[in-house]
Amino acid sequence: MQTDRSATQPPRSPRPAAPRLLYARPGIVVTAESFTVGRNSWPVAEITRLRTDRGPHDRLAIRAVAVSAAMIAAVGLLIGFTGGLHRLTAGAYLMLGAVGLVPLLLVLIGDRVRPPAHELWGRVRGTEVLLFSSDDERQFGQVARALARAREAARLGGWADPPAAEPWRPAR
Repeated sequence: MQTDRSATQPPRSPRPAAPRLLYARPGIVVTAESFTVGRNSWPVAEITRLRTDRGPHDRLAIRAVAVSAAMIAAVGLLIGFTGGLHRLTAGAYLMLGAVGLVPLLLVLIGDRVRPPAHELWGRVRGTEVLLFSSDDERQFGQVARALARAREAARLGGWADPPAAEPWRPAR
């Protein structure tokens, strides 16, 4: 408190500028200086060679395709070895052909229901690292763009405002 009872406050020291926040959701924070996912954090300046990829297909869908293809092949072999192929009707042949499409349908349904995750890979200190993975395409795009903007700012030396210029006026 001041002794002369004036209402003015003593001058405060300027606060350091907070890092520029580019993206923030629970568990994911992208600033101009760092990229944080969960408990992992990387300095943006050290991330190089960013690339996107798709993760592996769902294991359950792959197993369903493998099992159905094996069962169809086994049934086909049994019918062939028992000599029953010449006794089948045209409808039975059509049914066998339709059943042969089951693995393809399982692949399409599996990718629709549980699509492969989108992955963001980068090189950090010489090591290839999976930086971020999400099955939400919109969220993945937002995070990837925010990280690309942060890398661009780090490459160009920061987020300094452009120098002010006089407005353009036509010559008369």
